[in-house]
Amino acid sequence: MKEFELKYGCNPNQKPARIFMADGGDLPIEILSGRPGYINFLDAFNSWQLVKEIKAATGEVAATSFKHVSPTSAAIGRKLSERLKKSCFVDDVEGLDDSPVASAYARARGTDRMSSFGDWIALSDECDEVTARIIAREVSDGIIAPSYSKAALEILKTKRKGNYNIVRIDPDYVPDPIERKQVFGITFEQGRNNSAITKDVLNETVTEAKIPDDKKTDLLISLITLKYTQSNSVCFAEDGQAIGVGAGQQSRIHCTRLAAEKADLWHLRQADKVLNLQFADGVGRPEKNNIIDIYLSRDPSDVLADGAWQSNFKYRPEPFTEEEKAEFLSKVKGVSLGSDAFFPFSDNIERAYKSGVGFVAEPGGSVRDDLVIDACNRLGIAMCFTGLRLFHH
Repeated sequence: MKEFELKYGCNPNQKPARIFMADGGDLPIEILSGRPGYINFLDAFNSWQLVKEIKAATGEVAATSFKHVSPTSAAIGRKLSERLKKSCFVDDVEGLDDSPVASAYARARGTDRMSSFGDWIALSDECDEVTARIIAREVSDGIIAPSYSKAALEILKTKRKGNYNIVRIDPDYVPDPIERKQVFGITFEQGRNNSAITKDVLNETVTEAKIPDDKKTDLLISLITLKYTQSNSVCFAEDGQAIGVGAGQQSRIHCTRLAAEKADLWHLRQADKVLNLQFADGVGRPEKNNIIDIYLSRDPSDVLADGAWQSNFKYRPEPFTEEEKAEFLSKVKGVSLGSDAFFPFSDNIERAYKSGVGFVAEPGGSVRDDLVIDACNRLGIAMCFTGLRLFHH
């Protein structure tokens, strides 16, 4: 297939639209089901690069959940604890422990379920039946992977009345080293960002505390996730997955605050008070997620007030007070943080520390690097300078 005609571009009024190879060659994809759109393909090709690079850097299968050209999360295929399974709504999935790719996607989808609603999925390895069963019951736009098992493909093809977007990509495809785009009729050209993100970029520790080897995988996942996140961006990571992505903010402190708030919610969702919520009969997974999100907000009255809680819960739960949440989060330690550009002020470090960050990777190069290093040393945080900026637009 040399080109694929799209229904429209970013918006319905933007016609005609298509994808094609500028050199006249064949597209490196096969559309197995559905009719992906312009934004679908932007998500597909960016997300595929992300999981392919995470696998190359860590040696483990990877998955990501993408929305509007930024990842909501990315993860490698580590087994989930029973607590994390329940938090991610996959404690009832048979065979999950035996499928690394399903475990990776369960983590990625479960990190920020609010943002992942209607996501695009990318898998570094073949989509198996267990993964397909998870995808089948979630609201999702489509998936890209190098292959699909027969059973997985049969399951996915039943989704959305047979119109679910399923794309197979040639895993050996290598793009041209020069990339181009047009803005306002003007062509931009640049070399592709082919810088390999490996453990070697984490060698320049600039703080008194050092980064242990077992934390470098989390930092790699954070940095590779940032490489395909709309800038400015900051990413928190823990236990083989991105747990909070702050994307597309003009101010870096706002990136850090947004990512930290998402990471805090990820941790709070695993608290006993949340895991023990007894939902009313008939409440679906998307509704449960929204209810939990409001329950953990500063004003949970929409789901706890008289006349409201009965439609959400079997029994009226006790509020999760701000003091209780602060106490719970105070025990979170050892979180990793990556930034796509240098931190211009130490306020980013101060905020990250409140969310349990103990390890940081950022490019360095600010005139205030010394202030950021001093803040890390005062708080016992280990930080390295990668020398690698990761802006993505």
